[in-house]
Amino acid sequence: MDMFEALRQQLAQPLKPLQGVRRKVKAKVDPVGWFESAGNVAWHATMNPLAVTSATMKYLTQLASVPLSSASVATGAKTSGALPIPEKDRRWHNTAWTKNAFYYTLLQNWLATDEYLENLIDAGAADDFKARKTRQFARVMMDMLSPSNSALTNPDVAVKTFETGGKSLAQGAKYFFEDMTTRQGRPQRVDEDAFTVGENMASSKGKVVFKNDLIEVLQYTPLTEQVHEVPLLMTPPWINKYYIMDLNPGRSLAEWANKHNRTVFMISYRNPDSSMRDTSFEDYMNKGVLTALDVVEDITGAKKIDLLGVCLGGAMSMIALSYLRAKGDDRVGNITLVNTLLDYTNTGDLGLMSDPETVYKLDTLMDTQGYLDGTDMAGTFDLLRAQDLIFSYWVSRWMLGEEPPAFDLLVWNEDATRMPARMHSEYLTLLYGQNALANGELVMNGQKLSLGKVTNDVYIIGAIKDHIVPWTGSFDGVKHLGGQTRYVLASGGHIAGIVNPPSKKAWIEVVGDPAGQQPKLPTDAEQWRSSAEHQAKSWWEDWAVWSAKRAGALQAPPPMGSEKYPATGDAPGEYVFS
Repeated sequence: MDMFEALRQQLAQPLKPLQGVRRKVKAKVDPVGWFESAGNVAWHATMNPLAVTSATMKYLTQLASVPLSSASVATGAKTSGALPIPEKDRRWHNTAWTKNAFYYTLLQNWLATDEYLENLIDAGAADDFKARKTRQFARVMMDMLSPSNSALTNPDVAVKTFETGGKSLAQGAKYFFEDMTTRQGRPQRVDEDAFTVGENMASSKGKVVFKNDLIEVLQYTPLTEQVHEVPLLMTPPWINKYYIMDLNPGRSLAEWANKHNRTVFMISYRNPDSSMRDTSFEDYMNKGVLTALDVVEDITGAKKIDLLGVCLGGAMSMIALSYLRAKGDDRVGNITLVNTLLDYTNTGDLGLMSDPETVYKLDTLMDTQGYLDGTDMAGTFDLLRAQDLIFSYWVSRWMLGEEPPAFDLLVWNEDATRMPARMHSEYLTLLYGQNALANGELVMNGQKLSLGKVTNDVYIIGAIKDHIVPWTGSFDGVKHLGGQTRYVLASGGHIAGIVNPPSKKAWIEVVGDPAGQQPKLPTDAEQWRSSAEHQAKSWWEDWAVWSAKRAGALQAPPPMGSEKYPATGDAPGEYVFS
């Protein structure tokens, strides 16, 4: 080391604490890198003056045409040159946006500006990833600045204010100050008093048959005189509370399986605190799924155990199955994956928030308290659908003064959980960052895993409106598996696609008979869909047939608990309240 390098290091030493502060400030100010990406796109746009000029001229032309179009609206004449209004966007359902010249002008200017931003981003899109992230940022900003989000420029607010003599606006102002002082500025979206865990949510009868420092295992009381010999272990995502799979009577996947002659066990994860900062991704496999399998095996004496996992719980179920197969352990029968990614090539909008730089910032934020707070996690998911999950409540609650609805899915969604710092960092790095599972590079307990060696029958569900796990992304897992796979595309989104009981609105697209031999699937999602049959039923119904065919003979239900794992309390246990 020369003297100049030694001097540089000596001078830099006192600045290291300040560098740490700078990292934390940067992480708090721009946690997902939106500002940085927007700056990158803007810089490259300046080096593409032709495209910027073209976009600007088009924008000015559109703005110049608005007054003439507005005059036509005011006089009832035929309007020309107007930008099309998205038909399925509920913000513009009021005819005032097309029939009233004032509101028409506001909307057309907003639509023109929205298109202009898209064109500017195209002009500076030298880095595709940064351009996509900037587009995500622009979408949130434009939605926030929508004329529908102002009490002065939303016709629905004007009508409601007139009808109520201003009472609705006063009530909205009251709600606004309540939310600012008690909810950190987040509008209350649901009547949280309408549902109670253990009473009308997570209310399936059962017993707690195991508990460690990470999970409780629940065994549900049988609902039929006979059950299939193969029990079913449900593995929820630990990113939320487990009862999305046991929402309420008639809307409970656990209850549905129970009523279809299955012995059902459920994992309920502990809500982490700072003491769990060093809990690893491997711990969630070892102390979670693998331990739960041991419990189910001891209680039932079954030679095979089926798995059903949701989202991240599905990924961990497949990781545990791959690990067991690599070790020569074949106790898992078939596996069902609901809205689950195995291949993280196509991660949708969430992938834009899990790149290495963002994970680094997240690690910085988690370093102090040892976990990622549940409200931070919920806020990230809300931003993916900001108009529906944030801004629409600005209008309904703060401007229209409406009371929040009693909606079970939103009550569950508000029951946020925390993430241990080490586990969450490893999960994002290994799966989202490195795609290690699909690439055959994931190592758990020193064992390299291969999805190709999983020859079990697999049932995969994707949801058509899923914004967290795009259905095409869930389909990508098909090409890595070595056994018979049935893929089902279902109605709903990431959450409603899980809670999918039979109804008039439910539908699936699928190839082949659930009770028969499953045809070999293509590796391309759209190619598969072109040959799929549309059926007016829920995936729950299709899965019940597929699952029963592979669950063995009917027999008397097993006991509730065993000598080694006795029943110690009633479901839903204690961890769900943590």
